[in-house]
Amino acid sequence: MILRNDYINKIITYMDTPFIKILTGVRRCGKSTIMNMLRIEIEKRGVEKKRILHYNFDSLEYEGITSKELFSEIKRELDPDRKTYIFLDEIQEINGWEKVVNSLMSDHDVDIYVTGSNSRMMSSEISTYLTGRYISFRIYPLSFAEYLEFRKEYAEPDDPKRELSRYLQYGGFPALHLREYSKDEAYTIVKDIYNSTIFTDIVKRNSIRKIDQFERIVKYVFDNVGNTFSASSITKYLKNEQRTLDNETVYNYLCKLESAYIIHRCNRYDIKGKEILKTQEKFYLSDPAFRYSILGYNADSASAMLENIVYLELLRRGYDVCVGKLEGYEIDFIATRRDERIYVQVALEINNSNTKEREYGRLLDINDNYPKYVLLNDDYAGGNYQGIKTIHIADFLLQKNY
Repeated sequence: MILRNDYINKIITYMDTPFIKILTGVRRCGKSTIMNMLRIEIEKRGVEKKRILHYNFDSLEYEGITSKELFSEIKRELDPDRKTYIFLDEIQEINGWEKVVNSLMSDHDVDIYVTGSNSRMMSSEISTYLTGRYISFRIYPLSFAEYLEFRKEYAEPDDPKRELSRYLQYGGFPALHLREYSKDEAYTIVKDIYNSTIFTDIVKRNSIRKIDQFERIVKYVFDNVGNTFSASSITKYLKNEQRTLDNETVYNYLCKLESAYIIHRCNRYDIKGKEILKTQEKFYLSDPAFRYSILGYNADSASAMLENIVYLELLRRGYDVCVGKLEGYEIDFIATRRDERIYVQVALEINNSNTKEREYGRLLDINDNYPKYVLLNDDYAGGNYQGIKTIHIADFLLQKNY
C-alpha cells in the first residue's frame, strides 16, 4: 500500500480531539484507502484492534440498516473503559447518520472518522446537528507527485517533464495507477466511475427525468474547461440544438455536479475593484480523465487540461483560487492562502512576441509584490522576466513551496 502521507499527517493531527473527521471527495479518489491508512497509523500508536471499529456502508451487510439500528450496534461494541475509534465508510448511505455520530460524540468516549462522496455529507443537516463538532478534509485524486510514486511500483518513471503528458491523459484516480493499463482500459475504469456518480449520486438521488438533456449539459461543461460561461450560455447552446431548458434548471444541474465533486466552480475576482464577480465563472473537472473518457482524447484540449491540473494542485495545497479580471484581461489564477497570494498564468509555450506580451504583460500590470508565475510545458522553461518566474509546469507541480 502506497501511503498518501500529506493527507495522513494532516488528518492525524486531530486524533483524540473532540471533532468528527469527515473525508469527502469524488468517488474512487482514495478516501477509503486513506481511512485504512489512518486505522493502521492509530494501531501503530498503541491502540488495540478491539478498540477500532470499522463499518463499510457500500456493503450489502448494511443495506437497509436504520440510524437507530446502527447506533445500537456501535454502542454494543464500545469499550466501556477506554476510547473507541470508529471508522464509518460511505456513511451518506444511512439516513440520519448525523444524529448517530452526534449522539456517540456527546455520550461516549469515541474518536470518529467518516467518509462520503456526495452533497449529503455537507448538507444543512450537518450544520444543524454537528455545528462546531466536525472538521472536513477534501480528498483529491492523485497529485502529480503522488502519481510518480505510484508509477515506481510497476514501471520506471520517465523524466517528470515527459511523465506530465501521461498524467494529463490518464488523470489521478488511484485505481488507474496500481499497474500498467492501456488508454482504453483506463478510460473504461473512469467511465464506470463517471456512470456510477452521474446515475447514482445525481440522476437517481435527485429524480432527474430529462437524462439526455442533463448529459448534454455535462458534456458542454467537459468541453469548455477553462472557458468562462454561465447557465444562460448553456441555455442558448441547448436552444440552438432545438432543446428547451430554463436557466434555473441548468444552474441546478451545475450545482448537482458540484455536489457530487465532478466539477469545481472557480469564481472571477476583479483585481481593481477587489470583489468576487457574480457571473461568467469557470468550471474545472475533479480529474482530467473524466473529459477524455467521455469526449475522447484531443491534443487541442491539452492547454485547458494543463490549466485544470494546476488549478487542482493549488486546491490541494489549501489555496482559495479565483480567475483574475483586470482591465478587460484575464489572469488564469489568483491563489490565496491566509496572508499569502500568488498569481499564475498557464500556457503550452511562448513562441512569439505577441504570446509573450499576453502572458507576461497581464501579470506586469498587477501593482503588488506577491509572487507571479508563468508556467509552460516547454523543456526550456525557466528564468525570470522582470520579476516574474518562468517554470515548467511539471517543476511547479513538484515544487515544495511557492
